[in-house]
Order: sequence, then C-alpha cells, then structure tokens
Amino acid sequence: MGAHRPRGGVEVSRRTLAGEAAATLPGLDAAAVAKGRARKAKKARRPGPPDDPAPQLPVARVAVDTPLPHLDRPFDYLVTAKQDATAIPGCRVRVRFAGQLLDGYLLERVATSEHQQTLKPLNRVVSSEPVLSGDIAKVARAVADRYAGTLSDVLRLAIPPRHAAAEKAAAEKAKQVLDKALDKTGESRGPEEPRDAATGEAWSEYPNGVEFLELLRSGNSPRAVWSATPNRDWSKAVTAAVAATAHSDRGSVVVVPDHHDVEHVARSLATAGVGAVVLTAELGPRQRYRSWLSVLRGEQQVVVGTRAAVFAPVEKLGLVVVWDDGDDLHAEPRAPYPHAREVAALRAHIQGAALLVGGYARTAEGAAFVRSGFAKAISAPRAIVRDAAPRVRAIDESSRAIDPLAGVARLPQIAWRTAKDALQSGPVLIQVPRRGHTPSLACTRCRTRAQCSVCHGPLVLRTSRSAAACGWCGQVEQPWQCRECGHGQLRAMAVGAQRTAEELGQAFSPVPVITSSGDKVVRHVSAAPALVIATPGAEPAADGGYAAALLLDAWALLGRADLRASEEAVRRWFNASALVRTRAAGGEVVLVAESTLRPVQALVRWDPVGHAARELDDRIATGMPPARRVALLTGAPTSVNDVLARAALPTDVVTLGPTPIEDGKVRALVSVSLANALAMTKAVKGAVGERSARKTTDPVRVVVDPMALGG
Repeated sequence: MGAHRPRGGVEVSRRTLAGEAAATLPGLDAAAVAKGRARKAKKARRPGPPDDPAPQLPVARVAVDTPLPHLDRPFDYLVTAKQDATAIPGCRVRVRFAGQLLDGYLLERVATSEHQQTLKPLNRVVSSEPVLSGDIAKVARAVADRYAGTLSDVLRLAIPPRHAAAEKAAAEKAKQVLDKALDKTGESRGPEEPRDAATGEAWSEYPNGVEFLELLRSGNSPRAVWSATPNRDWSKAVTAAVAATAHSDRGSVVVVPDHHDVEHVARSLATAGVGAVVLTAELGPRQRYRSWLSVLRGEQQVVVGTRAAVFAPVEKLGLVVVWDDGDDLHAEPRAPYPHAREVAALRAHIQGAALLVGGYARTAEGAAFVRSGFAKAISAPRAIVRDAAPRVRAIDESSRAIDPLAGVARLPQIAWRTAKDALQSGPVLIQVPRRGHTPSLACTRCRTRAQCSVCHGPLVLRTSRSAAACGWCGQVEQPWQCRECGHGQLRAMAVGAQRTAEELGQAFSPVPVITSSGDKVVRHVSAAPALVIATPGAEPAADGGYAAALLLDAWALLGRADLRASEEAVRRWFNASALVRTRAAGGEVVLVAESTLRPVQALVRWDPVGHAARELDDRIATGMPPARRVALLTGAPTSVNDVLARAALPTDVVTLGPTPIEDGKVRALVSVSLANALAMTKAVKGAVGERSARKTTDPVRVVVDPMALGG
C-alpha cells in the first residue's frame, strides 16, 4: 500500500517516483513540487498545542551558556508538567535561544515572570542531577563580577563536563550506599565520626598556630597567611588543619599548584587517616566527573586538587587552603582569568569558611591580607627559623674561580668549592632558571639577538653538537649571518639545564648527574652524593635534605621586565632552599647574585615577611595590584579606544596607554582604587557588552589583575 513494487521485486517509494516524475514528465512542474514540499516542511515546523505548565513554580530562570557579555543574565523559560519532576534547581538543561539550542543551568524556579510575552518551554532537561549548588552559583557570580567576565565562563571552570556513564554509575553507587546505611527499622544510622589527626604537633612551633587549630576544631572560621618554616613537611600542617576542620563536621578544599603537590598532600592525608578525593585534569573526563559527583553528593568532605578544585562543591565547607599562592599555575589561562587565591578568599567570605594561604615565601597579596586585617599572620619566631634554615651566602658572579674546572662549570670559586665539599656527604641541588641546552643566542661581535630568517623566532641550540635552529619553527640556520653587522659567529646569551648538566658533569666527574625539568621531572632522589640540575618548580625532594644548593643565573629572574620579577625570584629561591639541610647539619645555599640587592638580602636573612611588606609598599607607591585594581585591555587600536570611550569609569581611574605592542595591537592599563574596583570592572564589562551587542568583529581581551602586565 505504501510503495510501488515494479518487476524484479524492488520497492520504490512513492516519494521517489514523484521526484522522478517531476524531472521527466512534461506535464508536471518541478517548481510546483518544490513549493509543495516547502509548505509541508513549514507545516511540520508549526508548534503544536502549548504544553501544560507545571502546577507549581512553572517559571525556570536559566543561565544560558553563551560567552557574549551583553547576555550575561538569567532568562525565563516555562517548565512543563512533564518536566516538573526533573527540572530541579541546579540541573543542566537545553533551551532554544536566538534560534539555536544551547546548554544552560537552571538557577531557580519561581511562580511568575516579568517577561510579558509567552515563555518558551525548556527544550529538555539534560540531567536531573543538581550540579550547580546555590553556594557555587553565588561564588561564580562574584568571581565573574570581580574579573569583568561572564557567569557562563566561570561555570565552565567550576563544573566539569558531564559524563553520562559516570553519572549513571555514581547514581547506582549512591543508591547502594543509602540502602546499606538503613538498618532493619528503616532509620538512617548517620555518618561516622571523622577521625581526628589534628594532634597540633605540626603547628606547635608557631605562636598562634595551635590557636588556629582550636578555632577550626570548635567550628570557627579564622583566616590566616602562613609562612612555613623550612625543613618541615608543609603537608603535615595542612593535614592537621583539615583534620581539625573535620572534627567540627565540616569539609575542606586544598588547592596546590600541580599534580605532584596533589599527590604529596593526598599521601599525607591518607597516612593520617583522613579520607579525601583528588580533582585534577590528569584524571581524565570519566574519573574526574565521578570524583566530582562524589563530592557533590556529600560522599567526600575533603578535596585536594589544582586551581579548578577551588570551586569543588564541598558540603558544609569549613576551610579553604591555598599553598604557594605566588605560583603562576594558580592563575587560570582561560577567561575570565581568575586566580585561585582570590577565588578562595571570595568563597571563604561568601560561605563563612576559614582561609589558609601558605608558602615558604609570601606574596604582596598575602601581605595585603594581613595589613588590611582580612587575615592574621602565622610564622615561627626568628630563633626557630634560623635553626631550621640552611646557611645562605650570596656570591657575585664576576668572581670566577682560579681552578680551570670551576671555569668550565661557570661557577665562582666559592660556589664550586661549596658543591665539591657538600658532595662528600650528600646530594647537591643546582637550580637553573631555564630548561634546554642553550635557549638564547646572539652575535659574538655586536651582541644582537640571533633570530630565524623565516619567522624571526629566537635561535637556540638543542644539544652541544647540533646546529643553531629556530625555537619556534625549527628552521636550521647554517650558515648564520648577523642581520646587523654581517658577522657569522654566535655566543650563548643564556644557558639551560641541559648544558649546565654537561658542564658540571665534566667538572665533578665521576659524580652522577640527575636532570629534572620540563616533562622529565624527577620527584625524589636518595641521600647518595649526586648533582641534581633542576629548573624552578621541578626540584626533587632528597632523603634527609640536600647537603647544599647552588642558585645560578639570578640575573635571568631579577632582570625580567615584569612587576612580579622580584617576588617571583624570591619565591623560587625560598622553595629550593627549603629543601636543604639545616645550618647545624651543614646545609648551605650559595646564591650567585649581587649581595646588596633587596631580594638577595631577603634570602640571606630568610625574611619572606619583610620582603613581602616592602613589595606591598612599592605597589602602593606605584598604584599597582594589590594596592589598586587593574584591568589590562588588549586589542586593535580602534577597539581599545572604543571601550575606553564607552566605559563609564569611576572618577579616580588612572589610564595608561594605549601603547603599541606586537601584531598591530595596543594595550591599555586601567587602574582604580579598591573602593571603586567593582564599579570599574562593571563599566569595562558594560562597554565590551555594548560592542558585543553591535556584533563588532574586533574583540578586546580584558584581564583583571594579571600575573604579568604583559597580558
């Protein structure tokens, strides 16, 4: 009935025959057939009878996933009767928006809408899992406002992508746990009492450390900036704080720079009997989402992870810890570019939780927390710090050794002698700022930096036997000729970890040489004598500590044209020196740098607190963060000028630029007092939103309080 069956038994649909007839029969107009099909398609698109609204709270306020700043607000949709049970606040939904189907989060359900026209129904409820809690929604909104971003951008960072299989498995597991928790009478047995590992020993050397733990144990929410004592396992102090918080039946979030630190803290928590879940990108989509769901459902109260873990939906949050807050890994490289320390502070304030920001060094932001009264300082007395720290000496790089082997190793005589003596009792750490072999080359005659003839990238040497090649495109430059003077000889402008390892291997043969940098990071070495060449952040821990450490090429860190160059150099030096044995055990650090420099003196005296205070004074004098709120605008000249002209900036704003940068773009720096910080970010975001509404093609990148003022 529905098909024509010709000879041979092959079915041909009537629609196919009609199409062929339109093309072959002279009496049938093809245009008329096409018009008829268009009418049928239009009729098929006509909406059917309206769905019945939900009997209660039929209006859903949805945060639509769109990066456009002028659409950064909730939109109202109708919840139908069929969706009533599954449209739970916090769940994922799909909605029809501007002719497209977009994802979104259901923020809340209300009885009525201010929208005068008929509301569109939710297209569908993707999952009834309430992945966006009310607290996280408030924090995400505050972060978006603080960084002139959109809520959808922040939620992309806060909530991992859905994994349906993991969600189904987590739901089945939750049901099994609930069934097991019920006794024969059907009454819940409740959660077990948390194990208490907070003995206080790790905090006993800090005058107000035990008080900090007692406040956590009693359910209070203190805020502290902690300067950790060298030669101590900082993870044990963090574990004690987490355990004290668990004693008051509250959860904790611990945020560290990388997955190696995550493993270190997780081991410490496990040893102390404190259950925790790990949240890092290295877990993979399925495992990460499963672990995240276990936190959301209250199965885990302690989270350890990298920067995105600061948004973990811990139930009854009591403590947020950020370790080594000066590490640039805490800064999110995606819009709106929030910093984990600032998100932690916002979250602690909004949710009434405790805050602990710690490290061997202290940032200017940490000093500002203390000076403003937002947090209290925790540090050990000077006598304890002196006993725990190694001996530190600063040696001018110009004082070369007489010994020819020391000259080969590029070391001053005292540094070379220190390493030689220390190798008699254990490993020696050599910190080199750059990885690779020779990451920067220049003309021997005129010192002009050597560049690629194709893409103008920097020329590098990858090994001692290789030819100079471009570090960007790989083009081999042989022979090479200076574009300024025509000379053909190259010299090293900077030396990397690989070349340093080669030179020291010759100078200290037959001592083993271990290299740790880049994607080949060594996390632990034995107490046997060895030279350990490492870049900052890749220094392995040594059994019993290092006998000595040499901190080379200080000029490469201090000479950077960056606001945080001094602070970052001090942080890297302190982190490496904290791995060296105490002064009483013979531990010694040699910093190859001019001894009169303020950052160098901070390490020699082991005074991270004083250095941070002076850094903060400098920022106040220059009007830079954290003394003032700064927004960095980057884009085409006309676009940046347009944003500046449209933004209704506060009266105390200071604008620097626009100044030209690479690729024909410009950069402008907008600075304002902290009292008017939110007004400034709102104005900048509003101006960017106006351009977005006009569908301008040249976007302006906005970064608030960037780690580097280079954008």
